[in-house]
Amino acid sequence: MEFEKRETFGRYFEEFNVGDLYRHWPGKTITESDNNLFCLLTMNHHPLHLDAGYAESQQLKRIVVVGTLILSVAVGMSVADISGKAVANLDYESIAHDGPVFVGDTIYSETEVLSKKESRNKPDRGVVYVETRTYNQDGVRVCTLRRHVLIPKRGK
Repeated sequence: MEFEKRETFGRYFEEFNVGDLYRHWPGKTITESDNNLFCLLTMNHHPLHLDAGYAESQQLKRIVVVGTLILSVAVGMSVADISGKAVANLDYESIAHDGPVFVGDTIYSETEVLSKKESRNKPDRGVVYVETRTYNQDGVRVCTLRRHVLIPKRGK
């Protein structure tokens, strides 16, 4: 069985402009199962993320969704707009967990293009530097990250 290649997934280097803002859709409601499975897969067994009794004795009084899940979902939300054609994500930097996420919260992300430059070594690609910001359903920022993405040029 053959599937048609979707040209609208991701962007070429020429299609990015400094200052562009992409609002990613849809959002993602974080379930208890999402949090538990991610903790299991990543071997993060901190009781703040898994144990309601323990979490109740802490500052926020309830389970906090593990921050690396929020980071992963935020990056995933951006793929169709930012890295869908990427050669590679070169780095992740300035990752900040700006606020807690709780089970039942819905998160939304947006990505802004901060800069772009052509590759010095390979004329068929360039590097796009972006900041992704993630918010909960109340508009409170919960995560911010920056990354450099290696993007091919059109027709190269």
